[in-house]
Amino acid sequence: MSKKQSRAATDVKTNSSDTISTAPAKPAVPGRTVGFVIMSVLTVFVAVFMQVQSRNLGNTDTSAAYTEELEGFRSDLWYLPDDELLGFVAIPAGSFTMGSNPALDRMAYENERWSRTQRQGQPLLPLYYIAKFETTRAQFAAFVADSGIAQQAIANSESLPGDLPVTQVNWPDALAYTRWLDEQLRASSDTPAELKAFLESGARVTLPNEAEWEKAARGEDGRVFPWGSLPNTNMANIASDRPLPVGSIECDECAYGLSDMSGNVWELTRSVLKDYPFSDEIDRDNLNAEQLYVMRGGSYSDQANNARAAVRGAVDPGVRNDTIGFRVVITQ
Repeated sequence: MSKKQSRAATDVKTNSSDTISTAPAKPAVPGRTVGFVIMSVLTVFVAVFMQVQSRNLGNTDTSAAYTEELEGFRSDLWYLPDDELLGFVAIPAGSFTMGSNPALDRMAYENERWSRTQRQGQPLLPLYYIAKFETTRAQFAAFVADSGIAQQAIANSESLPGDLPVTQVNWPDALAYTRWLDEQLRASSDTPAELKAFLESGARVTLPNEAEWEKAARGEDGRVFPWGSLPNTNMANIASDRPLPVGSIECDECAYGLSDMSGNVWELTRSVLKDYPFSDEIDRDNLNAEQLYVMRGGSYSDQANNARAAVRGAVDPGVRNDTIGFRVVITQ
């Protein structure tokens, strides 16, 4: 193993001079008031932005909406997959192995270590549902057409197929989509009863946190990749020059039958980048203006080391990039 592989990967500069990183970050600690203000701004930004844009729909060009039929997807239900649960897969309640043990994964980075005394942890998660596929351009275009938000992600690539994963979305764009989809699923009489009941019990559509994403990617047996312990370029779109339509590569061996959890595009999460042990709690006092958010899974342009189930990428919430997309969960 080279020295480069034994430490966290170096930062990657995007075209917009923003930063994508797989290195652990230790943010400076501002005062309590500053941290609270920053967190408050992040929390309300999407909701306020959606309200403002909704008022301006009369002056908004939403012609970028995707209107064609797509095999395997329902055009009458926001282009979600045409199956019993609209493409959502139940991840059962229980614990799983999170993080990396270099004795089992020689490509492990230091920011995947659970603690100073423990290489891996065993978080306990309740039942949740995760999308089988990455969010597609057609799905996101339905949101754009209805809300007028985030048109750039669609307008810049109108000629591309609707079953490609949507990219050029930043963290607020992705979160806005999840809140919109939550509203549609609650309001529609066509929403599967199982999902409707879960939503009514207190669940919501959102981005996965780190633990939810990693359990869905690696299952409960601690595998390094979604399909097993060894890299396999036949199981994922990595080391290539473009993303593929979602589900293009069949992976029956992958945990929970999910698609593209390794490669294709990086997937945004709702977790702030911080040291393990994992916690879904937000430390408002330690947030700062340069806070990064975790993304997972690697992209088509990455090698196998960055497409492992435990790898932790991170990105500024304002970055839009051709290698970054997302998938959604329904979780309590």
